[in-house]
Amino acid sequence: MGDSLTGPCNHFFCVRVFGSSRRVVVSGGCETEQQNGMIGFPATGHKGVIGMAGTSGGRPSICPTLLYADAKAAIRQLTEAFGFTELSVYEGEDGSVLHAELAQGNGAVMVGSKGRGGVFDAAMKDAGTTGVYVVVDDVDAHHRRAVDHGAEILMPPTDQDYGSRDYMARDLEGNVWSFGTYAPEIPG
Repeated sequence: MGDSLTGPCNHFFCVRVFGSSRRVVVSGGCETEQQNGMIGFPATGHKGVIGMAGTSGGRPSICPTLLYADAKAAIRQLTEAFGFTELSVYEGEDGSVLHAELAQGNGAVMVGSKGRGGVFDAAMKDAGTTGVYVVVDDVDAHHRRAVDHGAEILMPPTDQDYGSRDYMARDLEGNVWSFGTYAPEIPG
């Protein structure tokens, strides 16, 4: 990953807090820096680690991404009623959920608040509440295949500030799909 990573965050806020579940309030900007194998956000002081496709560990290859009008209530229901384990929750200054990861068995879902801003939120505006993130090893080859088959590309392959490379597309029914190298780590 190099000595330092910096840049604006233009996709779903995809980092995982090191260790047990932790709530983090994000206060503007997403510049990152790497220290001691962790990713840090100087503006907020929060730190996390990144998982990538092709690494060892219990990492799901498909992570449904759900946006809710009341993401905190959804997280409560998913954890309390449906037995998900909260891995991480990142909140904006306004209390919106920028990104959360919940595990169930060897799978995970990513959750956020509708209207929180960013490319993914804009892409999902007219697509209902669910998008799917699929982990792939060769993003560019995957993108070429999608283009060759006429898929509507919403974001071309992009190197993200958190270390992933991914792109977004819309299927024939309007669902938003993201394909990339980011893979949340599932404990156990």
